[in-house]
Amino acid sequence: MKRVFFLILFLSAAMLFRISPAAAQMPFPSFADLAERLIPSVINISTLHSPENEEENDTDFQSGTPGIDRFFNQKGNNQVSLGSGFVLSEDGYIITNNHVIDQAEEISVILSDNTKIEAELIGRDMKTDIALIKINTDKKLIPVVFGDSDKIRVGDWVLAIGNPFGLGGSVTAGIVSAKSRDIESGPYDNFIQTDASINQGSSGGPMFNMNGEVIGINSAIFSTTGASMGIGFAIPVNLAKWVVSQLKNTGEVKRGWLGIKIQPNTPEIASSLGLSSEAGALVSGLSENSPAQKSGIKAGDIILDFDGHKIDNTKNLSRLAAETPIGKKVSVTLWRDKKELKIPVLIEQMPEDVPESKKTEAKQPAVEGNEVLIEGFGITVTEMSPETIDKYSLNPEIKGIVITGVRSGSDAEQKGLKKGNVIVKIDKKDVFGINNVLQFVDEAKRENNRPVLLLIQDNETVHFAAIKPDGDSK
Repeated sequence: MKRVFFLILFLSAAMLFRISPAAAQMPFPSFADLAERLIPSVINISTLHSPENEEENDTDFQSGTPGIDRFFNQKGNNQVSLGSGFVLSEDGYIITNNHVIDQAEEISVILSDNTKIEAELIGRDMKTDIALIKINTDKKLIPVVFGDSDKIRVGDWVLAIGNPFGLGGSVTAGIVSAKSRDIESGPYDNFIQTDASINQGSSGGPMFNMNGEVIGINSAIFSTTGASMGIGFAIPVNLAKWVVSQLKNTGEVKRGWLGIKIQPNTPEIASSLGLSSEAGALVSGLSENSPAQKSGIKAGDIILDFDGHKIDNTKNLSRLAAETPIGKKVSVTLWRDKKELKIPVLIEQMPEDVPESKKTEAKQPAVEGNEVLIEGFGITVTEMSPETIDKYSLNPEIKGIVITGVRSGSDAEQKGLKKGNVIVKIDKKDVFGINNVLQFVDEAKRENNRPVLLLIQDNETVHFAAIKPDGDSK
């Protein structure tokens, strides 16, 4: 009996201390050699602000999303701010975040050997939060090497080097937690998320892969305290490359302009349009006299391909259009009327003030009517009238049918429909009155209860929503 007991004990211990071959190779890697090589390329930045600018300046570093903070460490009477950057070239060009140097009266750079040098601002881009500064020095500068941020994978090791809380030359390690994060800080959000510890003062510092290549610029954190909580965000270097080249060559960023409003495709929207997949981006509106409008693109089209690039999300399309040379004619592949269509579009320069999207207008005035329940879709509607315009504070120029009720738990409620929304189109067809609505909905029911595609307008905002029938006939 004792032999059996000791045999079980031995086998249990063997299983407990068994280490897999993969874990035995590199369970806890050392980054010492890599860090030693990279630290000289990272610099500390301090900026001087006049006190009267600080109250306005504080709001510039917030993304507008709860819990998302830009890193910006301030000392004294809100006059000295700290950040990070990294050397782009031997002749003194340095990359950092725009919010690090925004409204600064003086910009100072401290090299890894503690040499302090005044820097000049070359250019900055608020839309991507990237800035380019330059120093003149006889010191030997060691530029970074750019990697390919598109090739990183969730789970890859990364190093972040920066100037947290003014300590300088601090190295932290972590992994890529997620890719393509949209934190609603700008039109080109495509952040790399990491759990590498990043704090105030690290903003503008580089994120390296294990080859010592820069794959991101540390820019924001999710925090309820202002300190690192293991969720940091970096601008992908593939986005930064184009912006930096523009800043270096001209001191500003000139973007290509397509002139559309887009939203993600969904399975319901794809189904309602006869598309077998949810690829592409849905056009929900067009700016007046924009390249897209001139070329014949319409609201309700799905853009599948732009200039030879497959479109898999809205941010991808926005970036591709912005980086297209002004004056270039590109081919755009659309999904319209259940078939693909290629349209040439001449790209123009993005104006500073983008015109409003074209409003969809009905071809005849709506007439008054009573509230009607759209059976199976959980919404009640009524005709446009002076009473409904006043009740829901609607723009009198909007033409369509007003939603007066949304049933709790319905797909319409889940898709964000609410009282006061105006249905402008159904399945890309103009809505003239309640009879149109009932007719179009009935057509969808006869076609295997497919979703209906609604174009919804709420005063200034326009979006599509594919609503599934839920069987409610009460």
